[in-house]
Amino acid sequence: MAHLASRKSPPSLPLLTTSIDLHSQALWTRRFTWLLAGVFVFRLGFLMFFTAHLDLAGDEAYYWDWGRRLDWGYFSKPPMIGWLMGLVGWLTGNAEWGIRLAPLIFGSATLAAIFALTRCLFDARTGFLTALLMVLTPGNIGLNLLFTIDAPLVFSWSLALLLFWLAAEKPSCPWRWGALALTIGFGTLSKQMMLGFPALMIAFAVFSRKDRPLLRNIGFWASMLIGMAFITPVLGWNAKHQWITLEHTKHHFDAKSLDFAEWIGRTLEFPALQALVYSPITYVALLTVLVLCIRNRRSLDRGSLYLLLCSAPPLLAFFGLSLRQAINPNWPAVFYLPAFILLAAWLRDWLPFQARPFWRKWPLRVGAGFFILAHVLAFVVFLTGLKGNPKLKKLHDLCEWKETGIQAGKFLDKVPRPENTFVLVTGYRYDAAQLAFTMPQHPRTYRWERSGKVVSQYEVWPGAEERLGDDALIFQNGREKPGNLFKVLAERFEKVERMGRVEVKLGEGNSRIFDVFLGHNLLSWEKPGQTKQP
Repeated sequence: MAHLASRKSPPSLPLLTTSIDLHSQALWTRRFTWLLAGVFVFRLGFLMFFTAHLDLAGDEAYYWDWGRRLDWGYFSKPPMIGWLMGLVGWLTGNAEWGIRLAPLIFGSATLAAIFALTRCLFDARTGFLTALLMVLTPGNIGLNLLFTIDAPLVFSWSLALLLFWLAAEKPSCPWRWGALALTIGFGTLSKQMMLGFPALMIAFAVFSRKDRPLLRNIGFWASMLIGMAFITPVLGWNAKHQWITLEHTKHHFDAKSLDFAEWIGRTLEFPALQALVYSPITYVALLTVLVLCIRNRRSLDRGSLYLLLCSAPPLLAFFGLSLRQAINPNWPAVFYLPAFILLAAWLRDWLPFQARPFWRKWPLRVGAGFFILAHVLAFVVFLTGLKGNPKLKKLHDLCEWKETGIQAGKFLDKVPRPENTFVLVTGYRYDAAQLAFTMPQHPRTYRWERSGKVVSQYEVWPGAEERLGDDALIFQNGREKPGNLFKVLAERFEKVERMGRVEVKLGEGNSRIFDVFLGHNLLSWEKPGQTKQP
């Protein structure tokens, strides 16, 4: 009877509240799972459509070529993108859809990590809203579609944000610190930007009173040092190659001398591009919540302070840098991740200041409009042949390479000594990479840099000096006069003969042209960066 009486008696309020909270958490977690699955399936279908109408971008083909020659470093980046390209190529047989699938997987994992972090800091419903706000941005579409260094970096950063919070919640757990160390290491091998994450860890430990004991925690420091130590073999590689990556990175911070009008235009370009990447209303909402958080920083709880420290100071630094030089739109991407969580928390009334009805409605509405518009525009543009817009036609022309590769491959089939013939490209690095990917034979391509300087990975790798005595199938960009080729290159071969021309119509009055030559018996070659080319 006592058992029955206890079952019939109403539960206490704390138990009822806990039950409701658990039900809500489970409900919104399921909804997020369905959102993630739905977005993945939709983007998978769009990926196949996109791949059918647009070939790899120049950087993607370039990184794919890195993946065929694994190393501890490359001309402009750490090795992770090359390793991943090599893995994808091995798993999918160098299929273009495989290269497109990789960023989609990374992007989905990023959303899952951000949802998990938001659920820890606030609740699952806020995590769902955060993921939805991120999905409805043009930048997120590109991040899930183009396989560049940003996909693994953003994933690493989002996972590191989650793991550091979990480690701070239970600092005695070595496994959490170990997982964080590996994540920092993975991100460091993806992009040098990851080396800044430990600085944010230290800033949080300093400014959060409850977390200051972390400064005396062995795991806290070990996770940073072990993660950053992953850069050691990359530094060793650079030391053997005249610190080429450092020299390349330094050029990103070159500032041009501009008059006042030009300076204003360049300075305004940065926020304008950010607004385009994150959709205008969402971008303004992100900045608004960060400003309000700074003004009310003393009232923020520990989790909100963590998000503020990981977003506002670095973004302010980028705004300051934009006053001096041009900023690529993707550079500050990782610092918007915690800002999106703060925005969702603001809209869900978790912060000590309320959002007006405008902010609760319009970021989602405008974001949804941009999301739909971007995909509809892609369908219209591709299915109508890019008519009417010169800029869109230029983008299409840059990435339309399949037919070029097929025609080029036919010339390689005709050479008299196929086992002793290599492919030599005289144009931009993208020309060499795209021909390597789209020619059916997937040949290793060599590149001739007329300046004699090291300006790409092709000059870092051993060049044609390792093919002395072999023939070269030479592709000269049609924008150059053939006479220049004979004047400079003919003396390096026993003889050079013209084989024909690759010409692909790209649109109204546009063509991609390569003049094709066969150089017989390479006699000499100077490696760029060591001996000056004539």
